[in-house]
Order: sequence, then structure tokens, then C-alpha cells
Amino acid sequence: MINSETSSNKLISVAGMVGIGKTTFATAIASRLGYRTSFEKVDGNPYLDLFYKDFKRWAFHLQIFFLGERFKETQKIMTSADNYIQDRSIYEDTGIFAKMHHDKGTMSEADYQTYTSLFQAMVMTPYFRHPDLLIYLHGSLDATINRIGRRGRGMEKETPRSYWEEMFHRYEQWISHFSICPVLKIDIEDYDIVNDPKSADAIAAHIQDLLKDKAECNV
Repeated sequence: MINSETSSNKLISVAGMVGIGKTTFATAIASRLGYRTSFEKVDGNPYLDLFYKDFKRWAFHLQIFFLGERFKETQKIMTSADNYIQDRSIYEDTGIFAKMHHDKGTMSEADYQTYTSLFQAMVMTPYFRHPDLLIYLHGSLDATINRIGRRGRGMEKETPRSYWEEMFHRYEQWISHFSICPVLKIDIEDYDIVNDPKSADAIAAHIQDLLKDKAECNV
């Protein structure tokens, strides 16, 4: 583990496509930096399986559920003295998923406006704890879709490739305009945590340097 500075409530968010390896990456980096982890709630999600069977019926419900869960988790992090890394950012919900379903007609205009109003009121305020760094995991379209297939979740494997293709392009567009906090882009071909755990060491050291530089700039 890298020697880290005294706990100072640092927060790193990991963003990227479904199935790209955010949880594995966050776990590896957390162990090297001495951070605690905050994972997306999948088990016990009452809408996830229903959503993949009927986007139009359940998209709004799923997004409201995720918004509430991520907001509560961020509030818990904000009151902690510990450093955290989380395996999905709250900004992807509105910037990618809700917008995509609104544009495609699987979320109504009224539901989309209700969702975005809630997001603005809850998240885009001076009182919300934004990350110190957002790490964006990305790769080629084929490499990303292959990872989704290897993960083996039936509801994802049965989803048409066209859905993942559209999401992929939306992610690339979204990150190019993201400005809420500093962004570190990492290609998934540049490390192999499963077969070469040491490949995460240099990434962790680089992240620590970025956070240190940011802290010094804010002094």
C-alpha cells in the first residue's frame, strides 16, 4: 500500500460504461491508497431486472432509485473523516442514462423533467460533496462490449448491441464536456488488474500525485 497522507475526506469517483470494470478498478486502487470503497447498489435493486425487460415502463423508476441511493451514500461520505473511492458517479445518471432514455422516448417528457429537477435540487448545489477527482475508464467499443459479455449478467448479455453502441458514444461525448471536477482518463488496455495486479501500482501513485497537487493549489 502506498503511504498516504492523514485522512482528509478525499473522494474519488470512477466513471465509465456498464461492465468496463469500475468495481475491480476501484477495489484495487482503494487497497493501494488506503481508501474505503463505496459500491453501486445492484443486489436488492427492485427495478434493475424489470428495467432490462421493459425500458419504457421502468426507466424513470430505476433512475429515481439510483439517484436516491447515490445521494444518501454521498451524504454519508461527506460526514466521514475517511477517504473514499466510489465505483460510479452520480453525474452519469443524468448525463448518460436519463438523457438517453428521454431522447429515445423510453422516458416521458414529464418524467424526465421531474428527474432533472430533483437532480438539480439535490446535487448541483454548493452543499453537495463533489469528487476531488473523477477517473474515466474507457476503451474501444469492441473491448467494452466484450467486457460486458464476460461479466455474464444475463440481463446485460440479452440487451441488443445497438443499446451499448449508443451508450458508448454518449459516454465519450459526455466526458468531453464534464467540468465539475478534474478528470483522469485511463484506457482499459493500459492495465490488467486481474492477471497483473502490479499494473495498478503506477496508476495509484499517479492518482496520489494529482490529489496532492490539487490540495497544494487550494492552499
